[in-house]
Amino acid sequence: MTMEALPKALDVDEKSPESKDLLPSQTASSLCISSRSESVWTTTSPRSNWEIYRKPIVIMSVGGAILLFGVVITCLAYTLKLGDNSLKVLKMIGPAFLSLGLMMLVCGLVWVPIIKKKQKQRQKSVFFQTLKSFFLNR
Repeated sequence: MTMEALPKALDVDEKSPESKDLLPSQTASSLCISSRSESVWTTTSPRSNWEIYRKPIVIMSVGGAILLFGVVITCLAYTLKLGDNSLKVLKMIGPAFLSLGLMMLVCGLVWVPIIKKKQKQRQKSVFFQTLKSFFLNR
């Protein structure tokens, strides 16, 4: 086989099915999966603050409620005169609810600044995309 015959053998129409499987697919689903930004399929309509901060607010509310429940259980365990078994259970469950509630509350509180930073990055990204399209479409 000569060097001139080699390009004819690799012609696109004459490729084997195995070589077609090895080619990267450029479908919308593969682009969507590899994308780190928002999905291609979502609309870019502005979202309300409730839609943006709903999950952290729910996590903080549930965490606060569990924390208060843990405080009440712990206080009851140390103030009430109960039987030995009930006292042991309350002294074990109270601090567990305290720590669980505090953990959830802190997770919600940390989540809010992360969302704010992500929103700023998304706004910058949209700005640079419009700027890029303005200069490339001239």
